[in-house]
Amino acid sequence: MANFFTDNESLNFHLHQDLMKDIIKLKEKDYADFGKFDYAPENYEDAIDSYQKVLEIVGEITGEVLAENAEDIDKEGPKVEDNAIIYAAGTTRNHEALTNAGLYGMSLPRQYGGLNFSYVPYVMAAEIVSRGDCGFANIWGLQDCAETIYEFGSEEIKNEYLPRINKGATCSMDLTEPDAGSDLQAVGLKARFDEQNNCWRLNGVKRFITNGDADIKLVLARSEEGTTDARGLSYFVYDRTSKAVTIRRIENKLGIKGSPTAELVFNNAPAKLVGDRKLGLIKYVMTLMNGARLGVGAQSVGLAEAAYREALKYAHEREQFGKTIKDFPQVYEMLANMRAKIDAVRTLLYETARAVDMTKALDAMSKDRTLLPEERQSLKKYQRLADMLTPLVKLFSSEYANQVTYDTIQVYGGSGFMKDYPVERMYRDARILTIYEGTSQLQVVAAIRGIAQGTYLARIKEYEDMAVKDECQALKNVLIKMRECFETTVEKANSFGSTSESYEFNARRLVEMAGYLIMCNLLLIDANKDDRFAASAEIMIKYAQAEMEKSAAYIENFDESILEQYKSIL
Repeated sequence: MANFFTDNESLNFHLHQDLMKDIIKLKEKDYADFGKFDYAPENYEDAIDSYQKVLEIVGEITGEVLAENAEDIDKEGPKVEDNAIIYAAGTTRNHEALTNAGLYGMSLPRQYGGLNFSYVPYVMAAEIVSRGDCGFANIWGLQDCAETIYEFGSEEIKNEYLPRINKGATCSMDLTEPDAGSDLQAVGLKARFDEQNNCWRLNGVKRFITNGDADIKLVLARSEEGTTDARGLSYFVYDRTSKAVTIRRIENKLGIKGSPTAELVFNNAPAKLVGDRKLGLIKYVMTLMNGARLGVGAQSVGLAEAAYREALKYAHEREQFGKTIKDFPQVYEMLANMRAKIDAVRTLLYETARAVDMTKALDAMSKDRTLLPEERQSLKKYQRLADMLTPLVKLFSSEYANQVTYDTIQVYGGSGFMKDYPVERMYRDARILTIYEGTSQLQVVAAIRGIAQGTYLARIKEYEDMAVKDECQALKNVLIKMRECFETTVEKANSFGSTSESYEFNARRLVEMAGYLIMCNLLLIDANKDDRFAASAEIMIKYAQAEMEKSAAYIENFDESILEQYKSIL
């Protein structure tokens, strides 16, 4: 029987990192639920055992159900009937299987029917689900909305909505509009307070809404008349049972066809305010988007893993010129680079997830009592780390998923272009990953601050301070030289002026250099602990070294006059 957790030893490796002991102890509030709930852990060993058992269930359902349904779902897709979205039959089976196993609401407190798991196993489950069906991962992953309700909703809202998640209630975050895509400050859907019925009323159009007919919808709307910026936006929760939203259409997409993306019209729809007015975009959506970007990271890694395994299997089976194609250097180089990129971005994914875990746990503790000075320092440290790494995860994982699926098609040759094999679906599914939840270009905008402020460089040096065994020292020396190259390149870029067009033009090169250094350092740390990562570490470091040298040479020889040449062809 296929199990997408037990057949991937890398997942267990990342589940057992040292920081998990602190994360779980904080998440469990020193195991305060033990004895109150029959499934609450007594200690770390008990908790990690629960994590593994649940992930095994996720892995089994994904391998036996989700992966088997993926092709039929892609062909059938959802449809609209009587102003309701009807999932493809396989999507319904997927959702029922995960709901019946009690796997929704994994990270919610037990009082709401959740498992109170930390973020790491939740992200891991998202990676596993995505390996089975990238499109279905959107339905699974939007339970992140429940986290937003838990963190910012009133007790009344939490008690009304959160217990429904574990029972299979679906969620959506309704942000974008026809004239407000990446620029969410331009959101115009109106919210007005209905004093007679003591509720808010929503009117307007939302577009490109993933899982648009969800049971529970978090809606960004303009609550302050006369405003045009982020300060006029608030966040609301809408219940599908009100039947005050018209589904105009389901978008006909290139990929992730099982995930319904809809255009919606809100018709005086009743809603409740989440948190405080005017903080909808500034605070709540930004928090949700960071979680969503980490979710896309997991989705990207899961899809890349699925594609790589298909390519590897095919390369072992396909014979040309008297030998299997895996024995051709042009092919085994592609396969090895795929493996190294996946290992590199996966270690970045879980480094980020651990930072998010520590941030959430310490922030939750601060609501119960005053943090000690060292706890406040830890909160600041991990919040800064989570903010710094999240755009890198979204950028690199989504780009690598596209590269890996592209190369998988190439390994298959002409066969990969045919619908006889699942890899063409994976290739189509991958394309959206660099776009939604913030394009790659927006991730660069978010990450470039870390270059200017020196936070990436400081973290890279912290990784360098970690001792490695003798076998890893040569690669560490290479990384130190790469870091020195990065510092020199940043100095050169700074000479343009950090607010100049030239600096902005080269921002992606700088951000990618920082990302390479962070991923390679993390991968070397993994190789220092486990020899399974040694080959990936060496391959990735050599690959990153070559890429960084190209960026460094470009910036070193950059002439501002070239900008006019670029503009001249527009």
